[in-house]
Amino acid sequence: MVHEVRGVVAKAKGQPVSIETVLVPDPGPGEALVRVQACGVCHTDLHYREGGINDEFPFLLGHEAAGTVEAVGEGVTEVAPGDYVILNWRAVCGQCRACLRGRPWYCFDTHNAGQKMTLADGTELSPALGIGAFAEKTLVAAGQCTKVDPQADPAAAGLLGCGVMAGIGAAVNTGGVTRGDSVAVIGCGGVGDAAIAGARLAGAARIIAVDVDDRKLEWARGFGATHTVNSAETDPVEAIRELTGGFGADVVIEAVGRPETYEQAFYARDLAGTVVLVGVPTPEMRIELPLLEVFGRGGALKSSWYGDCLPSRDFPMLIDLYRQGRLDLDAFVTEKIGLDDVEAAFDKMHSGDVLRSVVIL
Repeated sequence: MVHEVRGVVAKAKGQPVSIETVLVPDPGPGEALVRVQACGVCHTDLHYREGGINDEFPFLLGHEAAGTVEAVGEGVTEVAPGDYVILNWRAVCGQCRACLRGRPWYCFDTHNAGQKMTLADGTELSPALGIGAFAEKTLVAAGQCTKVDPQADPAAAGLLGCGVMAGIGAAVNTGGVTRGDSVAVIGCGGVGDAAIAGARLAGAARIIAVDVDDRKLEWARGFGATHTVNSAETDPVEAIRELTGGFGADVVIEAVGRPETYEQAFYARDLAGTVVLVGVPTPEMRIELPLLEVFGRGGALKSSWYGDCLPSRDFPMLIDLYRQGRLDLDAFVTEKIGLDDVEAAFDKMHSGDVLRSVVIL
């Protein structure tokens, strides 16, 4: 059986998205059919539309989603029809060298559904991050479904599928923030604010938010920042040092993905401190640092892949914290929109007017 649904498709580089009829097959072995309930509008979707990831157009956009499993294919045991799930884009294989060493969050052979979703004329679609959730239904690998508490609002829960998990994980998993630490976060969009929320969850004593937009800095305070620095007006490195006794922060999280902000992060950390790059750079970007400084400062320079998360472990835990009132996922949802509003949501995201627009289906 083929399911005919509406979906948001990017047909060509830099062109506005359109609503198209999408044909979704029944799940085959190892696959799951999911009725999407909500999907966040993430910068990664815009990168796909702009051709910044690859040129495998047309793309079925959307990946930051929650919904209900409608059907599963042969051999699927992780989930069953009726399960409420968050979709993830790193379904671990369990067999690669990372998985076998007990580090499945680094899985080097993550997988997606084998069958293709298509347009009505048979043109195969490339689903964003192997998900394609700006659609009423989507087909994924069963391992991309993580079962969570069905009482969680899908508009909030789905955000763990990408941006919020990336930020929280950058602080907690990659950065190893712990009680009493000083933390600086450069870039206070959705991912940066999630890193701030993660640092607060981990017990950081001082959380310094850095951005060029006072509006974003005010949002950052709501997520747990104890201090803010407008780097358009103040040298952020000197400000972070001043706020940390002249030493620099224990952990600095760079959530912009630009050479100049990474350099700020490098010099704003304390000796033996940690820099975490979670902002996504573009291919042409380069950085130059004195090798003696890299050696002399010690510590660690890390990049964070999807917050180094393990969805089966982290999603249910974070949803429990959300349900307990200890993690305000609702605060990330700026507006709820329909499928027809995705193009306008890209404009709002680009101008910094929203943390997240969330499509409700």
